Amino acid sequence: MLEIRQLNSGYGKKQVLYGISLMVQSGELAALIGPNGAGKSTVLRVIHGLLPAWCGEVSFEGTGLDQISPAMRVAKGITFAPQGNPVFAELSVWENLEMGGIQLSKSQTQDRIEEVLQFFPTLRDYQRKMAGLLSGGEQQMLALGRALMPKPKLLMLDEPSLGLSPSIVSQVFEKITEVNQTTGTSILIVEQKVRQVLQIVDRVYSLKLGRVFYEGKPVDLAENKDLMKRLFL
Repeated sequence: MLEIRQLNSGYGKKQVLYGISLMVQSGELAALIGPNGAGKSTVLRVIHGLLPAWCGEVSFEGTGLDQISPAMRVAKGITFAPQGNPVFAELSVWENLEMGGIQLSKSQTQDRIEEVLQFFPTLRDYQRKMAGLLSGGEQQMLALGRALMPKPKLLMLDEPSLGLSPSIVSQVFEKITEVNQTTGTSILIVEQKVRQVLQIVDRVYSLKLGRVFYEGKPVDLAENKDLMKRLFL
């Protein structure tokens, strides 16, 4: 579904990614892990079109994404939930979800909100509540729900556990797994809670200094303490 080959990119003149190659198959739940500054979030921004690829190839369902805007990538089935619970604080939960379905018709939006709220019953109780008054965990659920509004084929999540308590992190990961297994949506997740994320994903990539340092099954990595140490040193 998603394939990246020999990707170089960065910010201004500062190169961050060096020859990154990875893939996410249809229905797969994959993780990008690694220390701070490894380039994980940069990969997601390039895939979503927020940063240009300096060289290399990013393709989705066999089609190159070069010169395609972020809005067009959403239309193709790629959505992105950035880190930090990015909700519209002065809009209600319902209005936030409407923003996620901005490319849908009014009737499609209403139907899709109902479908999304089935995953998040707590949000159903708070439909008219201002998003800024929600707890951190509820805001993260809302950000996830908003990203699901267009019925994405690929959902990208950037550190959904950021700032959340351990119990809430477990709930968020359970919802991510539920979405993947129930809808078949492919998910690429950047996460610092390594032990927890390795328990839910099918494939893991570890970045270090802008390069892929490890690719494989999460169980193999979780059982290799020496390798785990090298990944984060």
